[in-house]
Amino acid sequence: MDERSVEQRVADLERVTAIKALKYRYWRACDGKDPDAFRACFVVSGASVDFGPLGRFDDADRLTDVFRRIALHEVDGKHVILDMHHGFHPDIVLHGDTEATGTWTLQFRQVDLLKRTETVSAGEYDDAYRFENGEWRMSRCHFTTRWSITRPLTEDTVVVP
Repeated sequence: MDERSVEQRVADLERVTAIKALKYRYWRACDGKDPDAFRACFVVSGASVDFGPLGRFDDADRLTDVFRRIALHEVDGKHVILDMHHGFHPDIVLHGDTEATGTWTLQFRQVDLLKRTETVSAGEYDDAYRFENGEWRMSRCHFTTRWSITRPLTEDTVVVP
């Protein structure tokens, strides 16, 4: 039997809900091409970020610079990289009131209008979270791709950004 008080169990549920909301905000910022909201999802300094081939970083500022360069790239005033992040299967573990870890599954889709390709992939996040300045933020965000398919867009493919 759970010996925690009802108040403690409710507080824990609120923490888990806030962490889930953080991760969803992160993906919305990715897809919405919002670098400020993207950066705000991470601790102020010292985040451990590992996105494999995309890079490993010891601070979210460097990752945000990469995000700006790739996600915000435009040709003739139009974005050329279109992303879709769908995350699910969260497993959040609290380690006290201000620390937590979590894993997530990601389904990712990207259209690259320069290369005329579509990539579909699946992978896993291994995250750590810290309550900082009154809100939850990611202190670790490691992503491992499980599989990926890249295929050319056909001549008759119409992409409407």
